[in-house]
Amino acid sequence: MIVHLPTLKQLQYLVALREHGHFGRAADACYVTQSTLSAGLRELETLLGVTLVERTRRVVRFTALGEKVADKAVRVLREAEELAAIAGAEGRPLHGELRLGVIPTIAPFLLPAMLPRLRAEWPSLKLYLREETSQAACEALHRGQLDCVLLALPFSCGDVDSATLFDDPLFIAYPPGEAPAQGKVDVAAIDEQRMLLLEDGHCLKDHALSACNRPELRAHAAMMGTSLHTLVQMVDNGLGVTFVPGMAIDAGILEGTGVDARPLRSQHNYRRIALIWRRSSPREREFQMLATTLSRIVAELHSGELAAVV
Repeated sequence: MIVHLPTLKQLQYLVALREHGHFGRAADACYVTQSTLSAGLRELETLLGVTLVERTRRVVRFTALGEKVADKAVRVLREAEELAAIAGAEGRPLHGELRLGVIPTIAPFLLPAMLPRLRAEWPSLKLYLREETSQAACEALHRGQLDCVLLALPFSCGDVDSATLFDDPLFIAYPPGEAPAQGKVDVAAIDEQRMLLLEDGHCLKDHALSACNRPELRAHAAMMGTSLHTLVQMVDNGLGVTFVPGMAIDAGILEGTGVDARPLRSQHNYRRIALIWRRSSPREREFQMLATTLSRIVAELHSGELAAVV
């Protein structure tokens, strides 16, 4: 008995439509016309003998079964991609496309110095970058939209494996003339009424609060910022104090300001930078190689061997 199965293309159309919620945008994402995508979805529904999507002039609404089929389609497509990756990686590690997610409190400070060296070592690697908050990056990883993520730990990201790159120390940034004498800052000395924090969704805020072990800092924070650069400008204008990671200071985030930073005295005064990927990924060996390379590049940057690049 011949069983007619959905094609990967049909499943791609279905997943794209759910992601974008619009036939035109889904078609653009799949590089086909809207009529081609619509026809492919109708063929899928006919093949399965069910309605997956309710179509109206203004709204695209998935049926309950359509949601279940789309969830399964995501997993099928991810498995198909990994199947191709097994063959592609055999004998040619770090070759071809790799989709890397990077969180906003890492990307602008680490990538400019790291990427030129990475390209020099792996010239056949086509690295596609996607900057997202920690939670969004983890979700994209498990949907198969990303292959691996540069993340700051600890952070709950589901069923993943990881390789530590380095520990990034945390500092307290003060307005001009307000920093204490040289030395580390005690957690108890931080004025919670003047604390400026990143908005929810940025794991750096949780790491900083965890390092301080003072939950009242979250409750009494004077204001939330959308980025580290915004917070630094607020501190420079005397609006309060904030946490800044060492990599941002090394990358020059305080240059052109009067902000002074002092290291934090705490048992956990750092965040751990790691490369993570889906557990049991067929490209695990490649990701381990990538992590080793990235770790070495960072060590060389810190030792000053690539000062000209920085």
